[in-house]
This record gives sequence, C-alpha cells and structure tokens, in this order.
Amino acid sequence: MRRHFYLIAGFLSIGLGAIGAFLPLLPTVPFMILAAFCFARSSPRLEARLLDHPHFGPHIRRWRERGAISRRGKQAALCAFAFSALLALTLSPWPWFLIPVAAAVIGGSWIWTRPEA
Repeated sequence: MRRHFYLIAGFLSIGLGAIGAFLPLLPTVPFMILAAFCFARSSPRLEARLLDHPHFGPHIRRWRERGAISRRGKQAALCAFAFSALLALTLSPWPWFLIPVAAAVIGGSWIWTRPEA
C-alpha cells in the first residue's frame, strides 16, 4: 500500500513540475526532486530515469549530495518570492499582506543559505 502511495505521489509531482515548466511562479525542479524521492521508495526504474534526465538529473543529484541549489535557481526563486510579495503588498489589505511577505522572507532566506552548485 505504501509503495502505491509513493508511486502516485511521484506521478503527481511530475505533473505539477510539468505545469511549472509553463507557469512562471510554479517551480519545476523542486517537484522533480520530490518525484525522485517518491520513486526511490516505489520504483527504482523511474528514479533512475529521473536521475539520468539531461536537464533535471544534475539538479536532483546536487540536491541529494550536498543540498545545493544552482545560482540561477536561487535567483529565479528569489525573484518569484519578491514578485509575489510585491503583489501581496499591492493587492492585499492590512494585515493580510504580511503573511505572504513573511513567507517570502523566510523561504528566501532559507534558499539563500543553501550551498551553490
């Protein structure tokens, strides 16, 4: 039963990552990393396909080995956080805009402190 849960979660992560390839504020690589995690527990063949993928494989391997995020990935994530925080500041009333701003500061700080690949 647990294996099927991980397999379904892996395919859902692949789907969300595919959507994220076309939507600017939805990340792709974190969903692929999650899919690799799920496939490692359900399907070694699918995990190997992700690890051997020419675009996502290096990101997944660097994350597994060192918890590293590429500089370009960091910049993209921080720009997305800044954009969403600015959007919240302009569209949300007081005090509700503080929630996405706090999330952006916390998430952005965590991403900034990860090692670079």
